[in-house]
Amino acid sequence: MTTPTPLADGQHQLGGVLIGAGTNIQVRAIEGLGQPPLRTADVEPPGADGLWLGADYYSGRTLRIDAAIRTPGDPAAAYDLLAALQAPADDAAVRGQGGTTMDLRLKTPGRPVRVARGRLRTLEPDLTTAKHGFIPVDMEFVTADYLLYDDEPATTSIPLAMLNIGGLTFPLVFPVVIEGDPAAVGRPGYLQVDGTAFTWPLLRVTGPCSNPTITHVTTGRTLTVQATLAAGEWVEIDTRPGWRTVLRDNGGGAPLTPTSRIDEFVLTPGLNEVRWTATDNTLTSTLAVTWWPAWKAL
Repeated sequence: MTTPTPLADGQHQLGGVLIGAGTNIQVRAIEGLGQPPLRTADVEPPGADGLWLGADYYSGRTLRIDAAIRTPGDPAAAYDLLAALQAPADDAAVRGQGGTTMDLRLKTPGRPVRVARGRLRTLEPDLTTAKHGFIPVDMEFVTADYLLYDDEPATTSIPLAMLNIGGLTFPLVFPVVIEGDPAAVGRPGYLQVDGTAFTWPLLRVTGPCSNPTITHVTTGRTLTVQATLAAGEWVEIDTRPGWRTVLRDNGGGAPLTPTSRIDEFVLTPGLNEVRWTATDNTLTSTLAVTWWPAWKAL
């Protein structure tokens, strides 16, 4: 994974294009960063006062960006920037299949970079003053979910032999202190997840092993891959909405057992415990867990 471009306060990045502070694309306002839109199931009871409040679900956000391209006296440069804004959304990797997204990175004062995942749905320029190098642009970016993610992922590696790690070393030196917090001693399988919302992880098992089973102990959710991996081969389970794939290093897929619910395998804010098992006589296979901490608000 490449290192993201550092952003200053008030500077943002749409696809690969920097906008906002310090750039030639001025951002006047961004709307849609408050409470996300709701899909409700409210019902007005017939013949009675009041309202029966049903379940509420968050829709994706619609982020409206009021911007203006400013290249005084250079209309060609203004048109080039307009084309650059359109290019990321035209990428076949973004619009070529369902569920795929591009990133809108946001840097607001007092907060680290947050990332919205979605697609650019509107880019409408006003070309009236383009000959002067000034093009107002209205943009709408629709997100796949209501969450905002950390700019860079967290990751950890869990060996298959994790249950054999630890123990007591003799001779003992008194007093013997038993650490009550497993995260404090760095025990494999314990993940400290930042954020204020659950997040979907990326799980990669590297062989040699057969039929790996990954369990999120906190929720009891389990994923079992029906596959045999030779040394160096891997299988990757992407639980993120819109992706949700099980792919092998050779480009093929691998089946999950019928009881494996990829859509319900999430990490929760705070301390999580992840365990895994597989058939591996060498005890050299590993599980890599990668996740992006998620936030309900800026």
